[in-house]
Amino acid sequence: MAVVGIDLGGTKITGALFDKRGKILCEISHLLEHRKEFEVGLLVLQVIDELMEQSGYRKDDIEALGICVPGIANSKTGLVWAPNIGGWENYPLQKEIEEHFSNSKIIISVASDRTCYILGEKWKGIAKNANNAIYISVGTGIGIGLLIDGNIIHGKGDIVGAAGWFGIETPYSKEFERCGCFESYASGNGIAHQAKKILKEGILFKESKFYTKEIDSISSKDIFDAVSDGDPLAKSVIEKAIELWGMTSANLVSLLNPEIIIWGGGVFGPATQFIDRIYKEASKWAQPIAIKEVKYEKSILQGKAGLYGAGYLALTSVIKKV
Repeated sequence: MAVVGIDLGGTKITGALFDKRGKILCEISHLLEHRKEFEVGLLVLQVIDELMEQSGYRKDDIEALGICVPGIANSKTGLVWAPNIGGWENYPLQKEIEEHFSNSKIIISVASDRTCYILGEKWKGIAKNANNAIYISVGTGIGIGLLIDGNIIHGKGDIVGAAGWFGIETPYSKEFERCGCFESYASGNGIAHQAKKILKEGILFKESKFYTKEIDSISSKDIFDAVSDGDPLAKSVIEKAIELWGMTSANLVSLLNPEIIIWGGGVFGPATQFIDRIYKEASKWAQPIAIKEVKYEKSILQGKAGLYGAGYLALTSVIKKV
């Protein structure tokens, strides 16, 4: 048995062919390179075809395909809403893949990146032995995958885990309309945005190197690099992010009583060094018994949680059918 897993992000797509034990037999990646609408759909199909060509498998050898998408995958309609891909408000991805295979036997499953991240960690990552685990993905945006009492939580419209919209700062600001309060401060884009806002408002941090940089070119990577050099503006922005990561995770601990919280995504990365400080901050806010029962850990899948989650989605769909 072989299945395909596809991890589609806002900037890159990775596909892999898995055997029944979860071993990757073949893997391919491409950048989206400003593609949008149907161009991204065509790239998904291209990745599938390249996997077949390089592995020697035929389409009718594949029993199932799982795909991780950066947004909301509606399991009832097969439509995808992905805000970081132009024109993907209600994109018929599942239908396109079904037509491409022209094979009624293949099982196609599409799920949100949040669902796939926690599935990947449960299958091949640090949550293998957990029944209550939370994956906090901090990258361009922020999303949370939830494994509670052994079950993946989806919600009515598969929108569970849209943590970027957590309200954890007052007063309300119009800037939260774009992507939510938490994301405006503590995502990769949010961290860069906060630094740019400080500079544009003329708030003075003596000896910051950012006053000599072009404001619109500043990235979260620049902020993390500058923190290592002791830049006061960068330290202020990251201190705020640490505070909000701690508060948010404390709320999750108090509400859901997990045994592990996994930090992943592109920002964790460089922010991994702050996990102990985030736990310390969370300990101020969280239910005191629950916070002692949870471990804060970094993802060990090195950015492949979504890919493994997509592969697991495909494999389990075959098992359920049997």
